[in-house]
Amino acid sequence: MADTSKTNPQGAERLGYVGLGLMGTPMTRRLLKAGYQVTVWNRSEGKVAPLVEAGARRAMTPRDVMTDADIVFMCVTDAAAVEEVLFGAEGLSAATGAGKLVVDFSSIHPDAARDLASRLNDTNGAGWIDAPVSGGTKGAEEGTLAIMAGGDIADVERVRTYVLAMARRFTHMGPTGAGQTTKLCNQVIVGCAMAVLAEATRLAVNAGIDANRLPEALAGGFADSIPLQLFVPRMVQGIHSPPLGHISTMLKDLDTVADVAQTTSTPVPMASLARQLFRLAKAARGADADALEIYKLSAAEH
Repeated sequence: MADTSKTNPQGAERLGYVGLGLMGTPMTRRLLKAGYQVTVWNRSEGKVAPLVEAGARRAMTPRDVMTDADIVFMCVTDAAAVEEVLFGAEGLSAATGAGKLVVDFSSIHPDAARDLASRLNDTNGAGWIDAPVSGGTKGAEEGTLAIMAGGDIADVERVRTYVLAMARRFTHMGPTGAGQTTKLCNQVIVGCAMAVLAEATRLAVNAGIDANRLPEALAGGFADSIPLQLFVPRMVQGIHSPPLGHISTMLKDLDTVADVAQTTSTPVPMASLARQLFRLAKAARGADADALEIYKLSAAEH
């Protein structure tokens, strides 16, 4: 472990963070800025070093994170990655977890969240909160994320202070899996908004008006929204680095929406159309392209 001069505020629990990607890195930085002790691990060392320089403690394995922390936050790509972090060689489950909590910020299927939570508790006694996030990298950097939680209410209250160092809103939605289901509702809205805003922006451009002024012109009206204000300028100006989110991530979530909708006999025609548009965008732009590149599907040349 790396030595650090940081000491936890009195009464604060020791924290860990696993998965230092587009969201995990800025979220961890906010915890460090708040003065908390944070032990970190990531598959690629290159993302660990800058956080260690900022005061984080380096762990060699996820098991070490669980050993050194009372609450472990995690944000990885998908359910397979979550399972690997939990149950792979030297995973979180290999350390004693009684009295400890894992808070998963990843977006995965609600059924997977329930299964993984149960298996982890059976293996090492750790508790679980599924807590997917909304707000993108901008929200992670600014601490304005909306986080929706599934799990025991007492566990949610236990982690609230730490989560609100990274987010503006932290809402308990019900038992394990409820946070993931809420995130799917969020993604129905966001995925469809991206598709609709791309359409409106292309209409403006093709009709010869200044699409950059749409957010200004529509501000305060019924069409106004955070997506309008944030997404449209990036679409028009071709600002895609760093990405607000990857096409593959949005498509994964909309695929999960389709599965849950089928299971619950819920019609989702708009989300289904957005899903197919993102599948086209993946073929045209690549899985790792910014999700807002869906706008480029309607261009004469891609």
